[in-house]
Amino acid sequence: MALRHNVRRGALCMLAAHALFTAMGVLVKDLSATIPVIELMVFRSVFALPVLLAILWRSGLGVGTLKTKRIGGHVLRAGTGIAAQSCGFFALTLLPLAEQTALGFTQPLFVTMLAIPLLGEKVGLHRWSAVVAGFCGVLIIAAGQGALGGVAGAPGLGIGTAVAQGLFSALTTLLVRQLSATESSTTITLWQSLLMGSFALVLLPFVWVTPTPLQLALLILMGLVGGAAQWLLTEAWASAQVSSLAPYSYSALLWSVLFGWVAFGDVPGVSMLAGGALIVAAGLYILHRELVRQRDKPRDKPEESQE
Repeated sequence: MALRHNVRRGALCMLAAHALFTAMGVLVKDLSATIPVIELMVFRSVFALPVLLAILWRSGLGVGTLKTKRIGGHVLRAGTGIAAQSCGFFALTLLPLAEQTALGFTQPLFVTMLAIPLLGEKVGLHRWSAVVAGFCGVLIIAAGQGALGGVAGAPGLGIGTAVAQGLFSALTTLLVRQLSATESSTTITLWQSLLMGSFALVLLPFVWVTPTPLQLALLILMGLVGGAAQWLLTEAWASAQVSSLAPYSYSALLWSVLFGWVAFGDVPGVSMLAGGALIVAAGLYILHRELVRQRDKPRDKPEESQE
């Protein structure tokens, strides 16, 4: 396809995707004061469906794309996905937007750790050092939020939930890696959306709060924005290699600082900036070591390198 290896297009799609994901976060944070998290997730899934159908139509694919022999893997992947989304949405109710975004970037740290028992990978000194540095960034943010030193309540719960989002997102990433051996990315995305929406829909009657007309409009907008962001992210990954585009995903932190300041008057403190920078640096360094490891793989060297 002509779009392949177009790094500029991929980067622009990635930047726009994370701007929209952050805008969706603003809507989630605003609505969560009166609308339950499960209800927010249902609207997020239902009104993203038109975008998924558009992706199918553009790709010339039909319902046969849903054909799979690994339904159990898709169910498990959807379970970790809905856990990650619920943790992320709930964390937004307790933390400033920028802090929640920064803590969500613990995902590559957890991927590195979980790849040992789940994928049998060997992790050397370099990547372990990055993991430790990243979690030091989490502690710095926690200290700035007053979640250390015996201070309990919302900050500690919010930070714990945001870090749990990173953990569940990492599990989702590893499950997608396993599914990708036999399933297309479109099939994985479709099953993810359908199953996550179904899980949330089952719980909806127990938490339903009737929205006002304005809230209903914002809920629909939230779903459409989230769907558009997902489409842009798909277009980004279709435009260039992951290694070329992954650093642009950290633009979400810049968007969250800007949108948090405009929408809620949140000004990030020194601890958030320092901790967030440490987490991002750790994630980028892990990406760098992954690229080094892949580059050296063809050489018949033992995998004891200090990746």
